[in-house]
Amino acid sequence: MLFMKLIRSTGLFIALLSASTSLAYCQETTEKKEAFKLALCQMRVVGGDRPANLAHAGEMIASAVAHGAQFVLLPEAMDLGWTDPSALNEAEPIPDGSTFSYLADKARKHRVYVCSGLIEKAGDKVFNSAVIINPEGELILLHRKLNELDIGHPYYALGDRLNVCETEYGTIGLMICADASTGDHVIPTALAYMGADVILSPSSWAVLPDHNNQDEPYGGMWKKAYKPVAKDFRVWIASCSNVGWMTGGPWKGWKGIGCSMVIGPGGSDELHAPYGVDADTILYVDIAPEPRPGQGTTWHDYWNGLDPR
Repeated sequence: MLFMKLIRSTGLFIALLSASTSLAYCQETTEKKEAFKLALCQMRVVGGDRPANLAHAGEMIASAVAHGAQFVLLPEAMDLGWTDPSALNEAEPIPDGSTFSYLADKARKHRVYVCSGLIEKAGDKVFNSAVIINPEGELILLHRKLNELDIGHPYYALGDRLNVCETEYGTIGLMICADASTGDHVIPTALAYMGADVILSPSSWAVLPDHNNQDEPYGGMWKKAYKPVAKDFRVWIASCSNVGWMTGGPWKGWKGIGCSMVIGPGGSDELHAPYGVDADTILYVDIAPEPRPGQGTTWHDYWNGLDPR
């Protein structure tokens, strides 16, 4: 049923192929994975100002490690800002560009995993991408956003695949912002079927300048996207958004408001970060990946209250 929904909703044949050929990652197991401290760096991102954004990211990575983080999560399009017009001229290759090299150096220096959204140049295309870098400074996962908003299409080509990576802290899945809001939650669901214990999502959440958070609290749509998957698959989902005013592109004048969040296995609210253009901060969550109670079709046994083992 999942595969049929994927075909109808997204047409992502390569994502299906990845999901169907990655069952080795998706094991019923009682093996306990290492717990770790995740830092969500809800940072101010300045549109088109790569030097300022990298310097601030570097400061936050250093501070997060000093506070015991083993994994650092940064926002979507951290280097240039989401839909900033600079993407068309200033995107860089991954892993050969200066932005990736900077983050890799920080990961290596501080012996920490770093996950960040970056604007990627690949041939004649520009992608809204995200990376996971290991403590050796190596690229271990690259994701290109699949479910880009229509206003992003003039800036970014769309990705064509999903994947996960193995770490001592479990299997990590990667998506970007609106990837989570596809019909039937097909992208995070596919990552869960591929064995993800934790799904990371660099994001860029923004609202109109006159938005009043007391009257319309932000974040409900994302909880509706994350919680069903977290509950069904006993997986952690963490999303880190930026703050600050958007200075270019179709949402010029909108405000990035943070509200980064973490949903735990079972759909529990583990963290909801502050709201506001000035809510530049680092927040920490202790992540304890759970043993996976199912794989493939045995998930249906789990959902029906049977022991799939």
